[in-house]
Amino acid sequence: MGKAADRRFLLVLLLSLSAVFVWSLIHPHDYFTWFLEVLPAVVGVAVLAATHRRFPLTKLAYVLIWIQAVILIVGGHYTYAEMPLFNWIRDHYGLHRNYYDRVGHLAQGFVPAIISREVLLRASPLRPGKWLTFIVICICLAMSALYELIEWRTSVALGSTADAFLGTQGDPWDTQEDMACALVGAITALAVLGRYHNRQLRVMLGGAGEQR
Repeated sequence: MGKAADRRFLLVLLLSLSAVFVWSLIHPHDYFTWFLEVLPAVVGVAVLAATHRRFPLTKLAYVLIWIQAVILIVGGHYTYAEMPLFNWIRDHYGLHRNYYDRVGHLAQGFVPAIISREVLLRASPLRPGKWLTFIVICICLAMSALYELIEWRTSVALGSTADAFLGTQGDPWDTQEDMACALVGAITALAVLGRYHNRQLRVMLGGAGEQR
């Protein structure tokens, strides 16, 4: 894929994400929760824009980042506990909670696994193998733990104002289950996409990639 095609690809992702972002601004559940949930996506896009020329990522990484950003933005609009589709799933199947937040935390492991794998393969001596897999999983768990700490301190600082952001839905094990979802997401991403990711890296780096 040439540079012009790459630019078109990224432009499509950016414009479609912008459309979702604008939609999310229209009558969200509340603007404070929207801001807290959407902020990571905005910061992520800003970082990608600032680093794109000197450290472009693979198409796979960009698509996964787009998916996670959409999950965050939709969660910001409805809150994770009130996403309508997952309310319907909860009611239809007699579940005890809205599981959209679990989707978000699966993505919180799945997407960073590919991003951190790519950065480590390109910017460190690590090569595909057990050590790379172990370190990537550790990174994803650390990121998940950091997010839970941010939720905790935000809730302590703001009290009931941050309840929708915390989103425990009455589950005393919500933090641990969120981190477990991130762990499952990271392991799944490495197992399912590792070889495909290697092929994309070889194409991007002109054959420098290795088999997993």
